[in-house]
Amino acid sequence: MHSPIPLHLAPGAQASTWTADIWLRVRRHFLLKAVGTTVFTWLFFIGYFHLLRNPSFPVEVMPLTPLDRLLPFQPYLLGPYLSLWVYVGIAPGLQLTFRELVVYGLWIGGLCITGLGIFYFWPTQIPPLAIDASGYPGFTMLQGVDAAGNACPSMHVAVAIFTAIRIEDVLRETRTPAGWRVLNWAWFAAIAYSTLAVKQHVALDVAAGALLGMAFALPSMRWRPGARQREDAPHVGADIIRKH
Repeated sequence: MHSPIPLHLAPGAQASTWTADIWLRVRRHFLLKAVGTTVFTWLFFIGYFHLLRNPSFPVEVMPLTPLDRLLPFQPYLLGPYLSLWVYVGIAPGLQLTFRELVVYGLWIGGLCITGLGIFYFWPTQIPPLAIDASGYPGFTMLQGVDAAGNACPSMHVAVAIFTAIRIEDVLRETRTPAGWRVLNWAWFAAIAYSTLAVKQHVALDVAAGALLGMAFALPSMRWRPGARQREDAPHVGADIIRKH
């Protein structure tokens, strides 16, 4: 009687493993993830726009840096800027268990509350634009909704880098091919750069946002369900294949 082929020697096992892992993660609690992310985003915007329109203290204008003066207005990068609202749903969508999803929500919630707290005690705005952006498609609506306030730290960048780090963690854990990991970081870079290119933030806002995002993302990978056991835990995809 022939013994079964070891998983690591089976043809196509590696490809099947990472795709099975990712697909399992996407399917688990899909409706909860979709609804929860939408509700969470709306709650954040309620607080964000309230502080934007009702600052509690005098608003400080952020200074320009040489980088801000060097970069021209690039309206064609509005797409990457707006793509954040698709990007932010990926990381929670890849959480495997309900407990992991809840803890992820606590960390990203803490990040957003901290950002709103900064806006409350230290309201800021970017300098007035030297150009009229209203003639470009989408910018009239953007400037009407997301005005120049709540500038520093850039929550756009803070949430994006938090998301990028957590996606990278899942892709590494599931042994996803390097190309997907490069795509993840390229998407983050496009979002971060677009905040400068469409003149919604200045360089100091972006730097502060990146630091704020990392201040929550890095410890979030240590304090979470099963963090200490992950290296010794059996691979999810391997479990799926063995069951079949």
